[in-house]
Amino acid sequence: MKTERNKNLKDSKVYIIGSGIAGLASAVYLEKDAGVPGENIHILEKDLIPGGATDGAGDKEKGFVVRGGRMQEMHYECYWELLSHIPSLEDPNISVRDESYDFNERFVSNGQARLLKDGKKLDVSSYGLSFEQKTDFLKLTYVSESSLGNKRIEDWFDQAFFDTNFWYIWTSMFAFQKWSSLAEMRRYMKRFIHLIDGLPRLGGVMRTKYNQYDSVVRPMKKYLEERGVKFEMGKEVVDIDFNLSADKKSATVLHLEDKTEIVLGKNDFVFITNGSITESTDNGTWDTPAKLKGLEESGSWSLWKNIAKKDKSFGNPNPFCDNIDLQKWYSFTATMKDSTFLDYMENFSGNVDGTGGLVTLTDSNWLMSFVIARQPHFPNQPDGVKIFWGYGLYPDRKGNYIGKTMAECTGAEMLEELYYHLKIQDIMKPITEAGKVNCIPVAMPFIDSLFMPREIGDRPNVISKESTNFAFLGQFAEAPKDCVFTVEYSVRTAQMAVYGLFDTAKKVHPMYDSAHNPKYLLGALNAINR
Repeated sequence: MKTERNKNLKDSKVYIIGSGIAGLASAVYLEKDAGVPGENIHILEKDLIPGGATDGAGDKEKGFVVRGGRMQEMHYECYWELLSHIPSLEDPNISVRDESYDFNERFVSNGQARLLKDGKKLDVSSYGLSFEQKTDFLKLTYVSESSLGNKRIEDWFDQAFFDTNFWYIWTSMFAFQKWSSLAEMRRYMKRFIHLIDGLPRLGGVMRTKYNQYDSVVRPMKKYLEERGVKFEMGKEVVDIDFNLSADKKSATVLHLEDKTEIVLGKNDFVFITNGSITESTDNGTWDTPAKLKGLEESGSWSLWKNIAKKDKSFGNPNPFCDNIDLQKWYSFTATMKDSTFLDYMENFSGNVDGTGGLVTLTDSNWLMSFVIARQPHFPNQPDGVKIFWGYGLYPDRKGNYIGKTMAECTGAEMLEELYYHLKIQDIMKPITEAGKVNCIPVAMPFIDSLFMPREIGDRPNVISKESTNFAFLGQFAEAPKDCVFTVEYSVRTAQMAVYGLFDTAKKVHPMYDSAHNPKYLLGALNAINR
């Protein structure tokens, strides 16, 4: 609901809880479109670096780490428009959007080794769906979301569906599990129907020039700091007081972990990132496993649980964070002072780095996948150093070669398991023995939390009913029809928050609607029938 406070923007302070892409985007829109002075915008972040899930860090000695990569595609309408206003760090005369567009014109995704079994490439020219599975697929796109409730994917498809090429491609690309929300899968099928035809070769998938922290977060931080926005790192908000009357809901006080308080004035606002997929993560090392943490170490989940008790419209975090064993997976980043692995994969797959994308080992007990990005993936990555990233969806299963669960494995053991599946143990042994390889495992307890089965209302609306001065942001606020686990979703919630609370004369960008385009519908039908 819009209010008359919007006439006093020079006196308004806005506190943004969380510095992920949704928080950063909100700050951009507040300063650029709503006219809030930059120095009045405060980003409160529990961690010491911004970026949330769009991260990347390290060096050649300690090793590089990316906890995960966020897929992008041309029709992220909100995301690319946002980045069109952010200058590139390497060339301030062009935007991050144009830098990314140029990069993707030069390095086009065309994976030629998408699925492997027994170390050999599988034929993915067909999705391998039966007539009944195709029928179920099409039915799902036409039922209403509200009719699905909290059903799981395995409640809709037969068990044989989970052994098809389609499922291996789908589950490894988007990180859906059999027990994930059927409603979320339906959203993906409708939202990305224009990509269905090209999924087996990762057609249409776009990437940034470097990892997303260096390509997106650092430029946004610089842009905001130049406009006076204050980044207050190490500031954890643990609770929020609200004045909840019959016709108005107003945030009044922010309580910080250090026992200090921020009292909101009558013209002040707070934007709340409720929940986080990278909360409580832990890094292992070459010779130590990552530790699985949980709610006790979490900031954003604890905050959401605290405020959800105060009003039903603030959502219900429990379905998203109370079942870590169904939400976790483990990733790893390998740093190599040698090109043997990348040279082997280029010859094996036919893809130079940056054009192949995700490779999934279908016979891996962990369902391990890995991807070799265009090198260098970090601006500070020397010529002789190569990196790649991988992850496993089933970390509690014992490896096919290593007699441990993925969760119990060190970085060295995760690589040994990978080499076993690729049948390159002998090739890589001298590289390992020469100390030219490092691998850092990462435990992520909440990484799949956004796909957990949920009911309508479990995610709060971006602007809660009767809200006067607060909004919810990010993956656990409700942006109807759009898809969680995407940067587009986060930026869309930022637009919804700013344009909904402030008089900007701006409208949230409409979502690209390929589900009603005959060209893409026919392409998808042909693809699932191959």
